[in-house]
Amino acid sequence: MQTPNTAESRSTGLKALDQRPLWQRAHEHLRELIIAGHLPPGTELQEVSLAELLGVSRGPIREALGRLEAEGLVTVRPRRGAVVRALSTEEFLEAYQVREALEVMAVRLAVPKLTADQVDELQRLIEQMAAFADAADVHGFFDANAAFHQLFFQAAGNRMLAEQYRQLRAQIDRHRVRSLELRGTIQRSVAEHRAILRAVRAGDVERAVHLVSEHIRVPQIRLQVEEHEDGAPARSHA
Repeated sequence: MQTPNTAESRSTGLKALDQRPLWQRAHEHLRELIIAGHLPPGTELQEVSLAELLGVSRGPIREALGRLEAEGLVTVRPRRGAVVRALSTEEFLEAYQVREALEVMAVRLAVPKLTADQVDELQRLIEQMAAFADAADVHGFFDANAAFHQLFFQAAGNRMLAEQYRQLRAQIDRHRVRSLELRGTIQRSVAEHRAILRAVRAGDVERAVHLVSEHIRVPQIRLQVEEHEDGAPARSHA
């Protein structure tokens, strides 16, 4: 199993003072490693080695892996352990289609509720994205980008919508490089976020919804074009 340094994993993973159930701590720890790419698609996850690494029994690990499977992040194989999943092209396209639907709803709900402080925070995150883009810092850019979109879900005030989005982003965020390839350039993405914010400041809900929809649809269109040109079976994004 490919994992980070054992000592580092212990210190940043299941902390002794954390009062959450062991399975939940194990789940969050493994989830973070998968989303960050430290456990890439194809990595095998064995209960025994994970239990030793995280200093817990196999029961919490088994529960954590079951939760990760429910989120689509791993595949649990009977008597063979789990393996980190990759998304096929078809699944990647479907994920973006669902993301568009969720974000359109979030923006529609959020724009009338956004406070002045939240609008200022959106501006601050865009400036962060621009700075990271200039520095060619892809990871920093995507972190600021994720925070920008997440703020709409916070402002929307719909917990079920926010949870669905959280699980979906876990799928998409593992393929950040592929997403960037489909989008074109980071600078284009920054410009699209600035346009969204202008609509937000104007209180134009429908304009903001339209711009967010178009922003998310770009990778979808390019995926569909690729599939049409290739004429090949869906491939995995590792």
